[in-house]
Amino acid sequence: MTTLSNTQQLAVDLIAKESVTPVDAGCQELMSQRLQAIGFSVQQLRFGDVDNFWAVKGDNGPILCFAGHTDVVPAGPPANWKNAPFAPVVKDGMLYGRGAADMKGSLAAMVTACERFAASNAQQKGRIAFLITSDEEGIAVNGTVKVMTWLAQQQQSIDWCIVGEPSSTAQVGDVIKNGRRGSLGAVLTVKGIQGHVAYPQLASNPIHAVMPAFAELTAEQWDQGNAFFPATSFQISNINSGTGATNVIPGELKALFNFRFSTELTQDDLQRRTEDILNKHDLDYDLKWTLSGQPFLTSEGALVDATVAAINDITGLNTELSTAGGTSDGRFIAPTGTQVVELGPVNATIHKVDECVRAKDLDTLSDIYEGILVRLLT
Repeated sequence: MTTLSNTQQLAVDLIAKESVTPVDAGCQELMSQRLQAIGFSVQQLRFGDVDNFWAVKGDNGPILCFAGHTDVVPAGPPANWKNAPFAPVVKDGMLYGRGAADMKGSLAAMVTACERFAASNAQQKGRIAFLITSDEEGIAVNGTVKVMTWLAQQQQSIDWCIVGEPSSTAQVGDVIKNGRRGSLGAVLTVKGIQGHVAYPQLASNPIHAVMPAFAELTAEQWDQGNAFFPATSFQISNINSGTGATNVIPGELKALFNFRFSTELTQDDLQRRTEDILNKHDLDYDLKWTLSGQPFLTSEGALVDATVAAINDITGLNTELSTAGGTSDGRFIAPTGTQVVELGPVNATIHKVDECVRAKDLDTLSDIYEGILVRLLT
């Protein structure tokens, strides 16, 4: 029988709880008990159907916050998994289970890092905090964003934040995310006049009308990016039109598109330039915008320095700073002026069947987290 480390066992205990968004299934209670045992005060914060908590250890000084989520994406049919998704198992050095990489492994590593740090440092300089939600994989409206509003009302601010998202590519610590692109989505409805395909003069085809505008939008160079971000990307993700019949000109087209944008542009820039192009093509349209997150960047500072140094000390790696990938809850934390980095295990299997991590990587990750604590709070 495989003997598990303290971090690995906590990860197993968390993975065994079927916490599909927005259900927490007792994960936060387990974490809270462990944190209270080493001197954290815990505030439960439930908004709507979402469980969150804010935990703090220490009375004054700068706050180093560990942020993450206990919710996971659905596992799909259990029969597709080699092992049941919520019956975690370590096999051939790999820990299997939904959430192993995204991100219950990181949560376990955070807790055990704090346990060792507390045992070795009776007098820490500053405060340690946890901001944990069960609403990251879903619509993310009653999770971290609401906790940040609550913190503002309490006149509390986070100085440094480590988000436990799976950032690594081949080895734990080889990549950390020190920023993310913004995400701006839109629903475009183009109106036409339905009619018979044999009498196009009596109809107006919205598909034909919008195609030149789409061609221009996809060819547009929105910016050239910068030293930290690639060029802004425009992608059409869905187009729907027509009745299903071949002899009917549709009366309406609906399209979904998204910008992943850098700090070179603002939301207003993108909306204005998009609407200018649509207007140039004399379309009858309606456009609804949704901002999922602004771009953020921690280009330098004490947190980046401490993280890079801790990774090198524990693993020998010279980590890469990256802003690639999707969004994270860091987008809700960084706008307050917080330095934010994302550091977690290898992300090769996140959201996949048979999600897994190297079990020993969780111990390495916990050591890195502890190293950051030592560098910032002692």
